[in-house]
Amino acid sequence: MILVPRKNLLVPKKMFFTKGVGTHNAELRSFELALRDAGIERCNLVHVSSILPPECKIISKTEGLKELVAGMITFTVMARACSNEPHRLIAASVGCAVPADSNTYGYLSEHHAFGENEHVAGDFAEDLAVEMLASTLGVEYDEDKSWDENKEIYQLKDKIISTSNITQSAIVDTEGNHSTVVAAAVFLF
Repeated sequence: MILVPRKNLLVPKKMFFTKGVGTHNAELRSFELALRDAGIERCNLVHVSSILPPECKIISKTEGLKELVAGMITFTVMARACSNEPHRLIAASVGCAVPADSNTYGYLSEHHAFGENEHVAGDFAEDLAVEMLASTLGVEYDEDKSWDENKEIYQLKDKIISTSNITQSAIVDTEGNHSTVVAAAVFLF
Protein backbone atom coordinates (compact mmCIF):
# COMPACT_ATOMS: atom_id res chain seq x y z
CA MET A 1 0.00 0.00 0.00
CA ILE A 2 1.33 3.41 -0.99
CA LEU A 3 0.49 6.29 1.31
CA VAL A 4 0.04 9.73 -0.19
CA PRO A 5 1.39 12.61 1.90
CA ARG A 6 -1.63 14.70 2.86
CA LYS A 7 0.28 17.97 3.27
CA ASN A 8 0.64 18.45 -0.50
CA LEU A 9 -3.02 18.01 -1.40
CA LEU A 10 -4.83 20.97 -2.94
CA VAL A 11 -7.88 21.01 -0.70
CA PRO A 12 -9.52 24.42 -0.37
CA LYS A 13 -9.88 25.74 3.16
CA LYS A 14 -12.25 28.62 2.30
CA MET A 15 -14.89 29.47 -0.27
CA PHE A 16 -16.98 32.49 -1.15
CA PHE A 17 -19.91 33.12 -3.47
CA THR A 18 -20.12 35.85 -6.06
CA LYS A 19 -22.19 36.80 -9.09
CA GLY A 20 -22.19 39.30 -11.92
CA VAL A 21 -23.72 40.49 -15.18
CA GLY A 22 -22.15 42.07 -18.25
CA THR A 23 -23.47 43.47 -21.52
CA HIS A 24 -21.50 44.25 -24.68
CA ASN A 25 -21.80 43.81 -28.44
CA ALA A 26 -19.10 41.07 -28.26
CA GLU A 27 -19.91 37.92 -26.30
CA LEU A 28 -16.41 37.50 -24.86
CA ARG A 29 -16.37 41.08 -23.62
CA SER A 30 -19.79 40.62 -21.99
CA PHE A 31 -18.36 37.61 -20.16
CA GLU A 32 -15.35 39.63 -19.00
CA LEU A 33 -17.67 42.38 -17.77
CA ALA A 34 -19.74 39.81 -15.85
CA LEU A 35 -16.54 38.52 -14.22
CA ARG A 36 -15.56 42.12 -13.44
CA ASP A 37 -18.96 42.70 -11.84
CA ALA A 38 -18.38 39.56 -9.77
CA GLY A 39 -14.89 40.78 -8.80
CA ILE A 40 -12.98 37.80 -10.23
CA GLU A 41 -11.90 39.09 -13.66
CA ARG A 42 -8.24 39.38 -12.70
CA CYS A 43 -7.89 35.66 -11.93
CA ASN A 44 -7.09 32.71 -14.18
CA LEU A 45 -10.21 30.69 -13.52
CA VAL A 46 -10.15 26.90 -13.49
CA HIS A 47 -13.58 25.32 -13.54
CA VAL A 48 -13.95 22.39 -11.15
CA SER A 49 -16.81 20.06 -10.36
CA SER A 50 -19.23 20.10 -7.50
CA ILE A 51 -17.58 19.03 -4.24
CA LEU A 52 -17.53 21.32 -1.20
CA PRO A 53 -14.49 20.02 0.71
CA PRO A 54 -14.84 18.89 4.33
CA GLU A 55 -14.20 21.70 6.82
CA CYS A 56 -14.20 24.33 4.07
CA LYS A 57 -15.25 27.61 5.66
CA ILE A 58 -17.72 29.74 3.71
CA ILE A 59 -16.62 33.36 3.97
CA SER A 60 -18.10 36.61 2.71
CA LYS A 61 -17.43 37.92 -0.78
CA THR A 62 -15.70 40.95 0.73
CA GLU A 63 -13.28 38.74 2.71
CA GLY A 64 -12.70 36.44 -0.27
CA LEU A 65 -11.97 39.19 -2.79
CA LYS A 66 -9.23 40.52 -0.48
CA GLU A 67 -7.35 37.22 -0.89
CA LEU A 68 -7.30 37.25 -4.69
CA VAL A 69 -4.14 38.31 -6.53
CA ALA A 70 -3.96 39.31 -10.21
CA GLY A 71 -3.06 36.30 -12.36
CA MET A 72 -3.77 33.83 -9.54
CA ILE A 73 -4.88 30.32 -10.60
CA THR A 74 -8.33 30.26 -9.02
CA PHE A 75 -10.55 27.20 -8.76
CA THR A 76 -14.25 27.86 -9.13
CA VAL A 77 -17.58 26.14 -9.57
CA MET A 78 -19.27 28.45 -12.06
CA ALA A 79 -22.59 28.71 -13.82
CA ARG A 80 -22.78 30.92 -16.91
CA ALA A 81 -25.52 31.88 -19.37
CA CYS A 82 -25.35 34.21 -22.35
CA SER A 83 -27.72 35.43 -25.05
CA ASN A 84 -28.17 38.27 -27.50
CA GLU A 85 -31.86 37.52 -28.15
CA PRO A 86 -33.74 40.72 -27.29
CA HIS A 87 -35.89 40.48 -24.13
CA ARG A 88 -34.54 36.99 -23.31
CA LEU A 89 -34.43 36.22 -19.56
CA ILE A 90 -31.22 34.41 -18.59
CA ALA A 91 -30.02 33.09 -15.25
CA ALA A 92 -26.97 31.42 -13.73
CA SER A 93 -27.04 29.85 -10.29
CA VAL A 94 -24.81 27.83 -7.96
CA GLY A 95 -26.57 25.85 -5.23
CA CYS A 96 -24.90 24.65 -2.05
CA ALA A 97 -25.70 21.87 0.43
CA VAL A 98 -23.57 21.66 3.59
CA PRO A 99 -23.59 18.45 5.66
CA ALA A 100 -24.08 18.55 9.43
CA ASP A 101 -20.84 16.58 9.90
CA SER A 102 -17.99 18.98 9.05
CA ASN A 103 -15.75 15.99 8.25
CA THR A 104 -18.03 15.06 5.34
CA TYR A 105 -17.97 16.76 1.98
CA GLY A 106 -20.89 18.76 0.67
CA TYR A 107 -22.14 19.57 -2.80
CA LEU A 108 -22.31 22.53 -5.13
CA SER A 109 -24.42 22.55 -8.28
CA GLU A 110 -24.38 24.70 -11.40
CA HIS A 111 -27.58 25.67 -13.19
CA HIS A 112 -27.81 27.72 -16.39
CA ALA A 113 -31.30 28.73 -17.49
CA PHE A 114 -33.39 30.62 -20.00
CA GLY A 115 -36.79 31.98 -18.97
CA GLU A 116 -36.24 31.53 -15.22
CA ASN A 117 -36.03 34.37 -12.72
CA GLU A 118 -33.52 34.41 -9.85
CA HIS A 119 -35.92 32.76 -7.40
CA VAL A 120 -36.82 29.85 -9.68
CA ALA A 121 -33.24 29.26 -10.88
CA GLY A 122 -31.86 29.56 -7.33
CA ASP A 123 -34.36 27.08 -5.90
CA PHE A 124 -33.57 24.61 -8.69
CA ALA A 125 -29.79 24.86 -8.13
CA GLU A 126 -30.26 24.48 -4.37
CA ASP A 127 -32.49 21.45 -4.90
CA LEU A 128 -29.85 19.84 -7.13
CA ALA A 129 -27.15 20.28 -4.49
CA VAL A 130 -29.41 18.86 -1.78
CA GLU A 131 -30.39 15.90 -3.94
CA MET A 132 -26.72 15.04 -4.65
CA LEU A 133 -25.74 15.33 -0.98
CA ALA A 134 -28.80 13.42 0.22
CA SER A 135 -27.96 10.50 -2.08
CA THR A 136 -24.37 10.44 -0.76
CA LEU A 137 -25.57 10.49 2.85
CA GLY A 138 -28.26 7.87 2.32
CA VAL A 139 -31.08 10.31 3.08
CA GLU A 140 -34.31 9.68 1.21
CA TYR A 141 -35.02 12.55 -1.13
CA ASP A 142 -38.12 12.59 -3.30
CA GLU A 143 -37.78 15.13 -6.11
CA ASP A 144 -41.56 14.98 -6.67
CA LYS A 145 -42.23 16.43 -3.22
CA SER A 146 -42.26 20.15 -2.61
CA TRP A 147 -39.12 21.92 -1.41
CA ASP A 148 -40.61 22.39 2.09
CA GLU A 149 -41.51 18.70 2.42
CA ASN A 150 -37.99 17.59 1.48
CA LYS A 151 -36.42 20.25 3.71
CA GLU A 152 -38.24 18.81 6.72
CA ILE A 153 -37.01 15.30 5.87
CA TYR A 154 -33.33 16.12 5.79
CA GLN A 155 -33.48 18.52 8.73
CA LEU A 156 -35.19 15.89 10.87
CA LYS A 157 -32.49 13.37 10.08
CA ASP A 158 -29.78 15.88 11.11
CA LYS A 159 -27.76 15.09 8.01
CA ILE A 160 -27.79 18.40 6.13
CA ILE A 161 -27.21 21.56 8.12
CA SER A 162 -27.76 24.29 5.54
CA THR A 163 -28.51 25.06 1.94
CA SER A 164 -28.11 28.22 -0.08
CA ASN A 165 -27.65 29.56 -3.58
CA ILE A 166 -26.14 32.49 -5.42
CA THR A 167 -28.04 33.50 -8.53
CA GLN A 168 -27.76 36.20 -11.17
CA SER A 169 -30.37 36.91 -13.81
CA ALA A 170 -30.72 39.51 -16.53
CA ILE A 171 -32.96 40.46 -19.42
CA VAL A 172 -31.17 40.94 -22.73
CA ASP A 173 -31.53 44.47 -24.08
CA THR A 174 -33.39 45.36 -27.29
CA GLU A 175 -30.20 46.38 -29.12
CA GLY A 176 -29.00 42.83 -29.74
CA ASN A 177 -26.02 43.13 -27.39
CA HIS A 178 -24.77 40.02 -25.65
CA SER A 179 -25.66 39.72 -21.98
CA THR A 180 -23.78 37.25 -19.81
CA VAL A 181 -24.62 36.24 -16.24
CA VAL A 182 -22.30 34.32 -13.94
CA ALA A 183 -22.65 32.81 -10.49
CA ALA A 184 -19.63 31.27 -8.81
CA ALA A 185 -18.32 29.52 -5.74
CA VAL A 186 -14.64 30.54 -5.51
CA PHE A 187 -12.17 28.35 -3.62
CA LEU A 188 -9.23 29.65 -1.58
CA PHE A 189 -6.32 27.79 0.01
